[in-house]
This record gives sequence, structure tokens and C-alpha cells, in this order.
Amino acid sequence: GIDADEYRGQNVRLKELKEAGYKIVLFVGRITLQKGPDYFIKTAKRVLEFNNKVYFVVAGSGDMERQTIDEAAKLGISDRVIFCGFLRGQELNDLYASADLYVLPSISEPFGLTPLESLVNGTPVLVSNQSGVAEVLKHALKADFWDIDDMTDKILSVINHVPLQRTLAQFGEAEARRTTWLESAKKCLNVYQQVMQV
Repeated sequence: GIDADEYRGQNVRLKELKEAGYKIVLFVGRITLQKGPDYFIKTAKRVLEFNNKVYFVVAGSGDMERQTIDEAAKLGISDRVIFCGFLRGQELNDLYASADLYVLPSISEPFGLTPLESLVNGTPVLVSNQSGVAEVLKHALKADFWDIDDMTDKILSVINHVPLQRTLAQFGEAEARRTTWLESAKKCLNVYQQVMQV
């Protein structure tokens, strides 16, 4: 669940890039093997082969941070990847609101609250099928973390087709706002009541 009002940002980050017509694709989280930052960078390389008016933003830190930066340089895309370190609070919420798409390429994720945080800021999401949140969200794009071609296609679809982006954002935000801690607690209580009646 999420308390949506705690995560509301403004579309003020990366304003110059947006005004110049660039799209922003965002990764937020620990930069560790579990979160799939290497797949994010490999997908970025493929997307840029088809559309070079995109910046990929990585917000977070972790034991794969140096490796991820080196991978972007090795692939020749370091000029299109912004590593901004660990962010929280209003800075992070503003980044969510400024992005065109949020990507969660996790290899393994029990749930993952960051897609909900992105959605309440009006930014659509692409999540891995291997994340728990993929089972809950209906208005999110989904792909296997290892399927770089599928993730590339879905990213390009969103950044090249504004009506798709707006539709995913609108329905996704409404869905995220219904995914509250209170609703989750009610579902748990309902399960307990059913078990006690058996």
C-alpha cells in the first residue's frame, strides 16, 4: 500500500531537457543485482538506437553503482544516462513527476513500492513480471527482466505515443491511489475472518 498524498511531486526537474523535446526514463532504487540496473542500462542502449532524444535517469546507490556507471560508459551512452545518487522526499517526488516512464527491471522483488510512488505522480510504469507489484497492478506495462527487446519495445511505445502514455498514467494513478495501507489491511482482515469461519 501507499499513502498517495505523501508522494506528490511537481514536474520541475530536468525542465530544460523536457523543453528541448527529450523524454525521461527513470530507474529508482538500490543499485544492486536484485533490482536489475544492468538490464536497465542494456535496455537504454537499445532504446537509444531507435530514439536518441531520451535521457535515462538512475536515482539510487548500492554495490553495483560503479559497475553500472562503467557499463554505461562501455556501451557509449554515458552522455544519455544521469546518475543522481540517492534521493528522497520532495526531490524524489519531483523526479517521479518529471519522468515520462518509470522502469522497475527487478530480478526478484517481493513487492516494490516505487511503481506506486511513480503512478501517484502521474508517471506510467514498466515493471518486471518477477516483481510482486506486477501481480497487483493492472494498468502497468510488464516484461521479463531479461527480455531487453520487449522492454525496449514498451519504452519506445510510451515515449513515442503520448496518448498511450497519458492513458497508462491516468488509469495507473487511479489504481495506485486505491492501493492504500487501509485497503491492504482490510484484505488481510478479510482473509483472517474467512479462516476463522472454517
